[in-house]
Amino acid sequence: MLDLQFICDNRDAVMKNCQARGLTVDVDALISLREERNKLNTAGDELRRQQNETSSKIPKASAEDRPTLIEQGKQFKQQIVENESAQKEIEARMRELHVQVPNMTHPDAPVGGEDDASEIHLRGSKPNFDFEPLDHVDLAEKLDLIDFEAGSRVAGHGFYYLKNDAVMLEMALVQFALTKLRSKGFTLYTTPDLARDTVLEGIGFNPRGDETQIYSVAETDLSLVATAEITLGGALKDQILDLKDLPLKFAGLSHCFRTEAGAHGRATRGIYRVHQFTKVEMFAFTAPDSDASNAVHQEIVDIEEEIFQELGIHYRLIDTATGDLGAPAYRKFDLEAWMPGRGDGGTYGEVTSASNCTDFQARRLGIRCRSAEKKGTQFVHTLNGTAISCARAIIAILENYQQADGSVKVPEVLQRWVGRDVISAGAISPGG
Repeated sequence: MLDLQFICDNRDAVMKNCQARGLTVDVDALISLREERNKLNTAGDELRRQQNETSSKIPKASAEDRPTLIEQGKQFKQQIVENESAQKEIEARMRELHVQVPNMTHPDAPVGGEDDASEIHLRGSKPNFDFEPLDHVDLAEKLDLIDFEAGSRVAGHGFYYLKNDAVMLEMALVQFALTKLRSKGFTLYTTPDLARDTVLEGIGFNPRGDETQIYSVAETDLSLVATAEITLGGALKDQILDLKDLPLKFAGLSHCFRTEAGAHGRATRGIYRVHQFTKVEMFAFTAPDSDASNAVHQEIVDIEEEIFQELGIHYRLIDTATGDLGAPAYRKFDLEAWMPGRGDGGTYGEVTSASNCTDFQARRLGIRCRSAEKKGTQFVHTLNGTAISCARAIIAILENYQQADGSVKVPEVLQRWVGRDVISAGAISPGG
């Protein structure tokens, strides 16, 4: 969240930022509540002063005056209780409004919604087919790679089984991503599939309520994670780090669960938008200054591009517009891969995101740093980025590497883990 004093000192800029993101937040009400809380704090301090003063007089008071002083003390005590109750109510209302205020936005981010994102560059070449390309659903059916019917029978719409070489392809993508990230200095983790709601809220997710995209566990404070960003960021909740140890770079392998409420009819065919998938996520904690976090942000984007360049997938990098950033992100870059079977004649589909969240998440999670040269502590900056989201990467590979006979070439960098260079119908054993 934003610092409350910053919000009060920069009211107009904060309101303009909310508008640019398409959010309606009552900033004036938040500021008014803060002023009301400050008055209550001052009044409470005065009541306690008067109570202490009255209490100090009682031992020395005459028998005639003592009952009056005792009664005054009781009145002050009751007034203090009422004051503290009012403060708690104000604090709760402030918190409700405060968490709605999004992070500030990088001045270079394009303003608008999803369609207003700006293209930074294109990399690689689109495949040239001398046949009518299929989408990944038809390819998977011909090659016996995905079982949607079994997924639906077992868990409902939006779930699926990967089969045969699709399983090997997913494992290959995971191995490829983790091997690369380890070489880049990331500490590797497998993370829990569950997290406390306070951790989800700290990262910026809404784990409960009608608008949530999160699966919650009934009668607990736990929810299934939508991304390892939640568990990697939450790993250092309420910790104080040493500035000299920053940046810390984590990579997490996890299952991801999303309800995708309201997503029906919008690019839902196949495994592009599903309720469960496997992902390798990057997360970083940096020094609390923009130079440090911007540098790591660029490093994360570079790794994402390197991965898809080595996979041989044509893509474009976009600067995400304000209305599509999500509350925690100060700036976000998305990598969109070319998917020949998506839409009418092919289109781009998002495969990675990379966000600089500055100190927004760290404030909510209580993650600070300190140094010997500076008094006190400061909130760190946090960043996250997708290395590989397996379902969407599989779509891109199947559709871009398909051949006229219905088989699919395996990208060279994955062949050692898949165990073959071509996926073809009926191929079960390596080299078949």
